[in-house]
Amino acid sequence: MVRRNLGLSTRSIYLGLACLSLTLHLLLACFCLSVLQTACVLPTSPSSTSSSSPRTDTHHHHPVLHSSSSSSAASSSNKLPTSPQDEDRHKLTADTFDHKGTGSFNDVAGKAKKFNGADKLMRKEKLEELFKHPLFNLPRPELQPDDWLLRVKPDEDVRDPENEEEEIENFIIDDNGWQSASQEEGYDKVTWTTDKETHPPWLRFHLSISRRELYDRKDPNLAQLTHYLATQPILGAVQKAGGTQLKLLVTFPNYGQALLKLMRQSRDAETDVNIFYFSDFDRHNAEIAAFHLDRVLGFNRIPPVAGRLVNATTEIKEVTTDRRLSRTFYTSPAGNVCFYGRCEYYCSPENPVCGRPHAVEVSLASMLPDLSLAPRRSWRSPWRRSYSLTKLAEWEKNSSYCDTVKQTPPYNRGTRLVDLIDMVVLDFLMSNMDRHHYETFEKFGNDTFLLHLDNGRAFGRHSQDEPSILIPLKQCCRIRRSTLLRLRLLSLPEFRLSDVMRESLARDPLAAVAPLLSEPHLSALDRRLATVLRAVQTCQEQHNDVIYNDLEMCDQYNDGQPG
Repeated sequence: MVRRNLGLSTRSIYLGLACLSLTLHLLLACFCLSVLQTACVLPTSPSSTSSSSPRTDTHHHHPVLHSSSSSSAASSSNKLPTSPQDEDRHKLTADTFDHKGTGSFNDVAGKAKKFNGADKLMRKEKLEELFKHPLFNLPRPELQPDDWLLRVKPDEDVRDPENEEEEIENFIIDDNGWQSASQEEGYDKVTWTTDKETHPPWLRFHLSISRRELYDRKDPNLAQLTHYLATQPILGAVQKAGGTQLKLLVTFPNYGQALLKLMRQSRDAETDVNIFYFSDFDRHNAEIAAFHLDRVLGFNRIPPVAGRLVNATTEIKEVTTDRRLSRTFYTSPAGNVCFYGRCEYYCSPENPVCGRPHAVEVSLASMLPDLSLAPRRSWRSPWRRSYSLTKLAEWEKNSSYCDTVKQTPPYNRGTRLVDLIDMVVLDFLMSNMDRHHYETFEKFGNDTFLLHLDNGRAFGRHSQDEPSILIPLKQCCRIRRSTLLRLRLLSLPEFRLSDVMRESLARDPLAAVAPLLSEPHLSALDRRLATVLRAVQTCQEQHNDVIYNDLEMCDQYNDGQPG
């Protein structure tokens, strides 16, 4: 009898505990749904529990970003296919490689076909949900006329004598339009007017650059531009002057241009531990991955980049007018078309670029407006490395080095210091040690973003991290609030950085051949993100002014909302 009473009592306890557990789970689910709709959310980092974290607000807000340069449709020659991913990858196996190399290209085409089948099963939810999050849709002031880098002027302003000086700083298309006078074979005979529908994607990109960012992530032209880079016929290719490595400037039929970097080594090849950072080859996939990472972090400061397979014979050798480049082409003993160009260090027969036998993987980066229209200023990074086998830079010897930087213009006011810290975070995540300079647009003075250019030496090593890249953050202990919140968001399981990067990179055409970043590189992103958050937490434990609050407008909006 006692045993039966004990059994009934035990079952009652179990039933009560189950009900309590179910109630707690329902409350937790409701709480999570409300948090995801919060305008200024402070994600909880697994490694950060400091009480000095910035204040958060919990009022709802769905802001609208303003961009006068966005366009929902392209001209007839630049329209996107119904399914951009399938169309891009289909073009990888098209007539481009029918010239002297069809058979050898079948393997690559087979991989692309296999990838397309598997890609349909991939879930894209994390990336899409990330970009829906309020931290990627913060309210911002509407841009004023002077906040645009270039402007399309109405006809009545073109010949205004008072605007002569201003004309030099702006790209001018009057109401009568601009018609090409080129008689060269293959180039489009186009007429551009003030109507955005007549502008090719590269021109819409130039006209969308603002004081705030290089592009608006929501601009439909971003997808059109990357598609354009991946599919446009190449009419010309010349070697770009300057730099230590081979890179080409290619031209498209509608007068657009792109910077082409070639595949020099496999994606899985790690940089030798005995090689210095300034002796490594550029990686074409690093340029692509850097663009995607910069966008995932919410910076939008790297020009759009797309991967592509090109025919070394028909799309480079036969269209180049650069004699120095054309003289370096040869056929290898294996029957592959190779070339090495002319440059300062790494252009030699011992370091050629070779096709399979003609197909070469490349990255194509959108060109910025010509310097005559939009001059840029180059700034030497205060944390520039010595580029010496034996010498150390001053910042490597002096732990208080940032105190001097903080007193030096332009780092003594405005956002320049936290802009540079943003770049440091980006470089550490992708292990880029080669950031000796950065650039800004002169028109905007010191009140603008930094251009994150030339990222070819990133993603060289996944098995270890380079702590010296983070020294500016550790010495200065200063970071943007919005940057920190997005980093914490990307450390959460539902928005894991490696997962959203995998999804983002899968949309590049070259992902049909092989993943742009190997799984060890993706795992390294999560590991390095945790390191950044720990560094910020250490700073918060030691200082009170670590967070630069760039979300005051968001706070003011939330404070004005009813409780």
